[in-house]
Amino acid sequence: MKVYSVDNFAALIGIDWADKKHDICEHPNPSEKYYYSIIKNKPEALHEWAMSLKQRYPNQKVAVVCELKKGPLIYALAKYDHLVLFTINPSIVAKYRKAFTPSGAKDDPSDALIQVEILTLHMQKLNVIEPESAAMRSLSQLVEYRRSLVQDSVNLSNKITATLKNHYPQALEWFKEKDTFIFCDFISKWPCLARVKRAKKQTLLDFFNSHNSHYAHVNEARILSIKNAMSLTDDLGVIEPNQQLIEVLIAQFKVLLKGIETLDKAIKKAYKAQGDKVIFDSLPGAGPQLAPRLLVAFGNNRNRYNDASELQKYAGIAPVIERSGKKMWTHWRYSCPTFLRQTFVEWAGFSIRYSFWAKAYYEQQKSKGKPHNSIIRSLAFKWIRIVFKCWKTNTPYDESKYLEALKRRGSPLLKFALNG
Repeated sequence: MKVYSVDNFAALIGIDWADKKHDICEHPNPSEKYYYSIIKNKPEALHEWAMSLKQRYPNQKVAVVCELKKGPLIYALAKYDHLVLFTINPSIVAKYRKAFTPSGAKDDPSDALIQVEILTLHMQKLNVIEPESAAMRSLSQLVEYRRSLVQDSVNLSNKITATLKNHYPQALEWFKEKDTFIFCDFISKWPCLARVKRAKKQTLLDFFNSHNSHYAHVNEARILSIKNAMSLTDDLGVIEPNQQLIEVLIAQFKVLLKGIETLDKAIKKAYKAQGDKVIFDSLPGAGPQLAPRLLVAFGNNRNRYNDASELQKYAGIAPVIERSGKKMWTHWRYSCPTFLRQTFVEWAGFSIRYSFWAKAYYEQQKSKGKPHNSIIRSLAFKWIRIVFKCWKTNTPYDESKYLEALKRRGSPLLKFALNG
């Protein structure tokens, strides 16, 4: 990653962004003057402002710092070659303000000035926003949007479960998986027990077969359970409002499931076009959902990280060690991209089922009394170092080669696995 200094720029600019307008603090280099302005949060206004900088500082770079890593403002400014975008954590600005403004007063123009001051003094410690290729940025947003929709479907599934328990709990026993179209279509067709009990056996069989549920013993068990089911309550004051609510929730759930299917197809197509696909397909337990997310986590700019530790820290996987006097303690890294950390942690959990050494490591740490979540985070820490080397050298992961390397080093992990 390229390291910048203040001397590389004709001007340093801080932007305190907002929904309607942005407060600007502009500091021409090397003068001691600061100019304040306000621009509207509109594409035309942002373009006019960016081009005015190019005219005032011809053939020179301008450093812009903002409390954002993505979003409309970043998307709008990233297309200008003469702007170098730096990102700063909002908590840093808040603590800086608190240090020099004991009253706690907050003002947008002064926050823009604070960002310029931090950029001037600590530019080398701030992250530069270096956009990946358009294809990678598209894939990045697709996988993040998919994960968000999956979480929405989980929340909605919980509401559906709670509603069915109020008047129609048997449906939850007939279908173990709720995020399926057969479940949604069944509830839509028969939203209460009274209706489904009136259905003929052949009607039910036709329904199951039309949804590719061809296991005769499963369908027979469902039909028998339907005919023998006893209603939880006959109170229409309970049944009718819950039935109406479940119909609304199921309609929303079907839209979500179809949306996730659509994104899955788009992700599959975008991922297939990536040259590094072969590396991430080789990772144990990654699969069709996590492999694209892992590819996005690393990106295609191999100069972005100098070593694996930079990614471990950035992703929030590396623990933070604090010392005070004779005391020392380790804690969770609080500031990091949540989705990125979630990606590595989720994959590390899945890898235990598919990787011999990962499972051995998990069992080894478990035997020492370590909690599950701590073990998974430690495993993710190890995996990042391994995958980083594969990524840097354009080499697919090979479990047998890694086990051979552990054997050559006399790793106690293998001894534990063999003795266990």
